[in-house]
Amino acid sequence: MIAPAAMDNHTENNYNYGAYFAPYRSDEPVEMLGAGLTGADLAAIPEHWLAYPAPPASAHTMLALVYVFFTAAALIGNGLVIFIFSASKSLRTPSNLLVVQLAILDFLMMLKAPIFIYNSIKRGFAAGVIGCQIFAFMGSVSGTAAGLTNACIAYDRHSTITRPLDGRLSRGKVLLMMVCVWVYTAPWAILPQLQIWGRYVPEGFLTSCTFDYLTTTFDNKLFVASMFVCVYVFPMLAIMYFYSGIVKQVFAHEAALREQAKKMNVDSLRSNQNASAESAEIRIAKAALTVCFLYVASWTPYGVMSLIGAFGDQNLLTPGVTMIPALACKGVACIDPWVYAISHPKYRQELQKRMPWLQIDEPDDNVSNTTNNTANSSAPA
Repeated sequence: MIAPAAMDNHTENNYNYGAYFAPYRSDEPVEMLGAGLTGADLAAIPEHWLAYPAPPASAHTMLALVYVFFTAAALIGNGLVIFIFSASKSLRTPSNLLVVQLAILDFLMMLKAPIFIYNSIKRGFAAGVIGCQIFAFMGSVSGTAAGLTNACIAYDRHSTITRPLDGRLSRGKVLLMMVCVWVYTAPWAILPQLQIWGRYVPEGFLTSCTFDYLTTTFDNKLFVASMFVCVYVFPMLAIMYFYSGIVKQVFAHEAALREQAKKMNVDSLRSNQNASAESAEIRIAKAALTVCFLYVASWTPYGVMSLIGAFGDQNLLTPGVTMIPALACKGVACIDPWVYAISHPKYRQELQKRMPWLQIDEPDDNVSNTTNNTANSSAPA
């Protein structure tokens, strides 16, 4: 039977360690977060984190390894997208400019990872205030602009599918949208950097940095609320609106085709209809749901966490808990290339031509068309 004193000690330990990844303690004196820091480094840390003990070395090691994997996957995937789309003339369409911009932003998001990995190896705020400002600024630029670029891609696809005759965006219009993305992003990244409105501070294990969502002043609460609405809610609503419009349009089109086929007493109006093949509306719906789910799953944890920090119970935000939303944001940078580019047939064809050692088995459209034309020309009338 456990003695009351032991139970109290056990409860205290659980409270102190919260949701750490490896909640083990030894009999050695407990070292608190921020221990050993002085001057500007100590002043940059919100007081909320100084009340928690430093995490075990295993937590830092595990997060460093996860970031190494994310960094390698994101830099390789997005680097290939940037290279193939830029080098291939056939892929340099106005719509693909937005895909390239998204790849650049995801690439930029993971370029800051070495700062986190270095801090994790040193087990704390080793990069100091300068490293923190660089990390947070790069994260703010890439995260904000990526959300807006996702919304622009959704608008481009919505316009092309719902208005097939005149809905395709011109290069000038796409470039204007890209400029607007950067203009919209600039104040949300620069104002905290200059501490005009908001500021960048360490969070969690003090190995990463973001905007301050813990200071309870009116100005800071207003900044957090404004950023939540303008940087998260607006792009999310746009993405959901445009992709739901695409699904609605495709369902209506497929229904019209089936109705016409029924009037003509045929199974389908499609010459290559395959009974076992997945219908167009299901494929489009799956793609739309994937994009919407990725955006919501990657940025909602951070949005909710910032609202809790500014307006809710800050005791819920233990150092271990606050490291999870950061992982979700970085994870989407690895997945975006697969969703927007690597699954693209023409992209895969170009990748196959330039890197045959990857063993990508993607049929060439030109070869297929030539074969079909030859077969058709030799067939009897």
